Amino acid sequence: MRIISGRWKGRFLVAPRNLPVRPTTDMAKESLFNILNNYFDMDEVTVTDLFAGTGNISYEFASRGAISVRSVDMDRGCTRYIAQTSATLGFEEQITVINSDVFRYLSSSRGESDIIFADPPYDMAEDKYKKIVSEVFDRHLLSEEGILVVEHPASIDLSSFPQYTQTRRYGTVHFSFFEWEREEEETEE
Repeated sequence: MRIISGRWKGRFLVAPRNLPVRPTTDMAKESLFNILNNYFDMDEVTVTDLFAGTGNISYEFASRGAISVRSVDMDRGCTRYIAQTSATLGFEEQITVINSDVFRYLSSSRGESDIIFADPPYDMAEDKYKKIVSEVFDRHLLSEEGILVVEHPASIDLSSFPQYTQTRRYGTVHFSFFEWEREEEETEE
C-alpha cells in the first residue's frame, strides 16, 4: 500500500501477511480522496476509520494533515500494526488506535467526526452494513456538514437511507456516501 498525498506522499508500507485484511486499492483510495477534497480542507477535519485494518485510510488522512483520526479495529494484530506504523511515521499525535468491535464502539461512542469511513469485511451480511449507517445517524456521530463513506461490494445496496447521496464504483470497490439531510432553502419570487 502507498500513501498517495501529503507529508508522506509516495511512501510504501508493507503490512504483515498474516493480518485478516483487504486494503482499499490505491486507485479507489485516490478517487475517494479526490471526492473528499471537494468538500473538506483535510487539515481541518476529524476522522473515524471503522474496520481500519492496516490503517491504510488512516495514514492517508494523517499524511494530509487531519486534526485527528480514530482507527477502530477488533483485530489486535491490526491495531498493533497501526500503532507501530503511526509511531514510525510520526502520526502518534493524530492517530488514536482503538482495539474494539466496531458495533460496540459505535454504541458507546461520544462525539462527532467530520468524516467517518467504514470498510467492513466484504462477506459481512447486508443488515450489518445497514446497522453501521443507522448507528452513525441515530447516535449523531457525524458532524452537521460531515460525510459517512461505506466501502462495500456490488451485492450491497444502501440507497434506501434518507441520508444516502450517491455510490461511486472503482473496479470491484463501491463507495456509498451519506450526509445529513439538508433542508432546501426557500426562494422568494
